[in-house]
Amino acid sequence: MSAASPLIFAVPKGRILDEALPVMARAGVVPEAAFHDKNDRALSFASEDRATQIIRVRAFDVATFVAFGAAQAGIVGSDVIEEFDYSELYAPVDLGIGQCRLSVAQPKDSAEYLPGNASHLRVATKYPSLAKRWFARQGIQAECVKLNGAMELAPALGLSMRIVDLVSTGRTLKDNGLVETDTIMQVTSRLIVNRAALKTDPRVAALVERFRTEAVVLAA
Repeated sequence: MSAASPLIFAVPKGRILDEALPVMARAGVVPEAAFHDKNDRALSFASEDRATQIIRVRAFDVATFVAFGAAQAGIVGSDVIEEFDYSELYAPVDLGIGQCRLSVAQPKDSAEYLPGNASHLRVATKYPSLAKRWFARQGIQAECVKLNGAMELAPALGLSMRIVDLVSTGRTLKDNGLVETDTIMQVTSRLIVNRAALKTDPRVAALVERFRTEAVVLAA
């Protein structure tokens, strides 16, 4: 990418975006007005200063766009970073937003699960890599059924014995007859950059410093 071309900055659709936008603005990344138009179905937008092109994609795709160099930077949850474990991703700044946890849950009326009581479990999740690694540390082989949503239905319909999903308040689990049994990891949103871009484009390093300064301010 030439220095005259805008930096490509990937942001996730959904709840994280609402928290990310003020942080981005303070770091100098402000989307054009069309970005906020709910009737606009475009996925790519200019920034107000035209120095950045902002793409709005699914959270899991943010990591892929940045890892493969289609975008130079972006914002995504640490859950996504750990799930993909791309070698070309560097996450230099914890933004402290999008706080939640990745947890294991089961039906509240099922027998209590204790490590060692089972060597195999079927688990519904959109995090098969993280789930398999966590259960393996408990000495359990996890057969992961990949779902992209409605995870809470899986145990009731016999699709799985457990689920692994993001939990914030726990209300959705409770409303669907599930209880949280273990926390796999605490999750916050991070600034991510492509390692090669960080080395070759000074604008990426400058962007990291602006977000790092903003993160320090937020933490103060």
